[in-house]
Amino acid sequence: MELRPWSILLALMLLPSLSLAAGKCERLVITGSPDAPPLLWRDPQDPTHLIGATVEVLQQVGKDLGLKIDLLYGGKRSLALDEARSGRMDILADAPLNLGELDNFDYIHPALMQTDYLVWTRKDSQLAYTSVADLHGHKGAVSERARLSAEFETFAGQQLSLQRLPNLTPAFQKLLLGEVDYVLAGRYSGMAMAQTLGMSDDLVAHEVPVDQPGLYLAISHNSACNDPWLRGQLAKKMTELPASGVAQAALQRNLERWKAQLQQPVGTPTQ
Repeated sequence: MELRPWSILLALMLLPSLSLAAGKCERLVITGSPDAPPLLWRDPQDPTHLIGATVEVLQQVGKDLGLKIDLLYGGKRSLALDEARSGRMDILADAPLNLGELDNFDYIHPALMQTDYLVWTRKDSQLAYTSVADLHGHKGAVSERARLSAEFETFAGQQLSLQRLPNLTPAFQKLLLGEVDYVLAGRYSGMAMAQTLGMSDDLVAHEVPVDQPGLYLAISHNSACNDPWLRGQLAKKMTELPASGVAQAALQRNLERWKAQLQQPVGTPTQ
């Protein structure tokens, strides 16, 4: 059958949209901090990948959306950020809100996870903590790997005496020895570390959080997968997450998983 000129023109006009549909993103490469258990840490069995509660939640999200999700190790935190900025990896999985990064990322609201940072003291401590004002005049410690909010970081720098240590192990050791009065640590990471170090009977975590930073999915502007459909679908899933119980269950499973790994004699990661 002979094609009329207008038929050929119509076919040519449709080609770009057909090409776009065929090239729809089917795989998301995601990275994040490799040292933030039980949320994210490097898989000792496969160091090219990350494991943790965040991985489980995102894989479920990917399954619901018909997308393949790969959580890959992109290097230490600063390198992972560079990998995502460049678009070599599509999404940073645990990004704190940062106005300076709005030129590089679209942040998906609401947050994927919210981390409760608690004040940990010795059980025999005289420090009566009910609000952050109670920390004035006391010496504290915090892991350099803590992901505190920008607002709290500013406040702490101006108002608190905080010693920054490589991870939670020396922070809790200093607390037990009386060299500091308190430690700021995440609810789950602090719990696992206290149990692993045999300090659970000697330390107490005060229930009122001192900081509750949100950790967001940040999609790189340079990602070929960054389009309105994906951003909208991810925002919908983030909205549904709190009521689903998926994240809480994943946190509990990976808390136990990390504690078991910490108790292994070789290759012990610490936060």
